[in-house]
Amino acid sequence: MAAKIYPVILSGGSGTRLWPQSRTSHPKQFLQLVSDLSLLQETATRVSDPATFAPPLMVCNEEHRFLVAEQLREIGVEPSHIVLEPVARNTAPAVAAAACILAATDPKALMLVLPSDHLIKDAVMFRSIVKSAAGAAADGALVTFGIKPTRPETGYGYISGGERLGTREGCFKVKSFVEKPDLATAESYLKDGTYYWNSGMFLFAADAFLEECDRYEPDIRKGAEAAVAGAETDLDFLRLEMAPFKAVPAKSIDYAVMEHTTRAAVVPADIGWNDVGSWSSLWEIGDKDASGNVIKGDAL
Repeated sequence: MAAKIYPVILSGGSGTRLWPQSRTSHPKQFLQLVSDLSLLQETATRVSDPATFAPPLMVCNEEHRFLVAEQLREIGVEPSHIVLEPVARNTAPAVAAAACILAATDPKALMLVLPSDHLIKDAVMFRSIVKSAAGAAADGALVTFGIKPTRPETGYGYISGGERLGTREGCFKVKSFVEKPDLATAESYLKDGTYYWNSGMFLFAADAFLEECDRYEPDIRKGAEAAVAGAETDLDFLRLEMAPFKAVPAKSIDYAVMEHTTRAAVVPADIGWNDVGSWSSLWEIGDKDASGNVIKGDAL
């Protein structure tokens, strides 16, 4: 039987996108934007198959801890941990802390890192692609899921795919990560056919990620390890120690590790993905009336 995959769901966010519906105290992952469930609940539900996934490990800030716990309770999902960040330090320290927690019991634990506020329309295909990528991750690759671009989007980062990763079908070495391009460059990426939108979702073994942290950002590894070692249990929450976590460099997982590592791989994922990052994104995925309007709630 294949080893279970450990979802690590990142629920940070400052609530600045989709304002005023999304706010600092209630960012978009807690909103019911695409269904009767919030985006966070949609994300947790997507990885709730006990045959494939272990209970999720949540990482959130202290202010949102009861929101996270209550929304999971509403859908009957019991997390393995709800880890509280004492201060915001971007995604790399959050993932490093989660990796330290999982590695304490299973260094080879496969971590599926997911933002809590993205839409994936095809959950069945998503789970199938994750399972197919697990072999590469178990072999030591740091796998990212690339979204086939449908338009010359200038608001996303891109991944340049290279040759196939060994004998792994549908898994390719990463040539490079590319920052948000201008329109002409984005159009050239679309024509090229080997570029993918960077979805911000990853799959790798806990020890593999920590090894790459040691190589490229040792202060993140050390600080996260110290914050976990000094963590305190508070009701249903695991509260990371403030001082070491606050001292960790605030960097995204892309900047800290993925743009530098030679172990990066990309799996193309045609899963109906959208980061729901703007009102125009919400219009794009919504059901439109005869006039092309998307209406939610009482509207005139």
